[in-house]
Amino acid sequence: MLRRYLCCGAGFGDGDGRVADEPELECEKVDGGGDIVRQFSWSEIESVTSGFTSPVIGEGGFSTVYLGRLPGSPSPSAVKVHFSSERLHIAFRRELDVLLRLPRHPNVVRLIGFSDDQEEGALVFEYAPNGNLHDKLHGGGGRILGWAERVSIARQVAGALDHLHERCGDLPVVHGDVKSANVVLGAGHEARLCDFGSAQLGFAAAVARPARAAVVGSPGYVDPHYLRSGLLTKGSDAYSFGVLLLELLTGAEAFSAGGPLTAAIGTKLRRSAGGGGGGIGDLVDPRLGAEYDAEEAAEMVKLAAACVAGTPSLRPSMAEVVRAMEEKACKSISAVRPRSNGKCDS
Repeated sequence: MLRRYLCCGAGFGDGDGRVADEPELECEKVDGGGDIVRQFSWSEIESVTSGFTSPVIGEGGFSTVYLGRLPGSPSPSAVKVHFSSERLHIAFRRELDVLLRLPRHPNVVRLIGFSDDQEEGALVFEYAPNGNLHDKLHGGGGRILGWAERVSIARQVAGALDHLHERCGDLPVVHGDVKSANVVLGAGHEARLCDFGSAQLGFAAAVARPARAAVVGSPGYVDPHYLRSGLLTKGSDAYSFGVLLLELLTGAEAFSAGGPLTAAIGTKLRRSAGGGGGGIGDLVDPRLGAEYDAEEAAEMVKLAAACVAGTPSLRPSMAEVVRAMEEKACKSISAVRPRSNGKCDS
């Protein structure tokens, strides 16, 4: 069933910080499995967050995320608040517009509701109790993510990106900021891609940005071709996903004082992916010890190397990534989730 919402004043930046005037947009939301997106008043958002004094569970360049609880709900929610500023409101409108249009997917964060009746904006999401992937991999303390969980998370994020790129009808979505901090983990460590404030909707994603437009993405993950050309495409997401794969494989951060991870291990990655020497084990997170599957690790290395290729045309599509992971990485994934019909479940 299709539910419609009126998104008033859905302006987007025109490259120099101004908000372009656009007509009111009628946004579509597919009601997948009974999902209903509710519009809240600002007073309701204040109540849910106890006047913005509830615990802060996330912060970013555009927003603050509070732990909230909706009346009558047995589970907490994540309330993402964009406080007043022209730039932040552009990001809020972009994220809301994209999320309202997206068909439901189990590995894309679920929007419960929103408020846009003031200069500030708020998005209410399903809460992910295990935090984000970056903190799980690099935060220190706590249990280390095991190999099977890492392979499963990679497969789920790939499926989410394939959904954005190919399964959203005539308006494909380029996420624009794929990184471990933008992957949150549910109760069973199932992955959910979040933060669509940099997303591009439709074919405009492949149009060059104006010279003065802000660069989207995060250090270490940004597609070098995008930085040179200004073209943000599906291949840009594939590059960022390749960096995420390397993060899961090596346990190292995408960007550190020594520079990008791709530069730090580039020579070793190319040799290992091409079979020209260099043990795969030298790339695997040493914290895992021998608790990983060497064959799967070799396939992950090849896939990551293909995704971070300097020439976008040489990178696989996310549909090809999903197929490769279904064919080659089912052993560990099935240790986390049962297989059905010969394929790994998301």
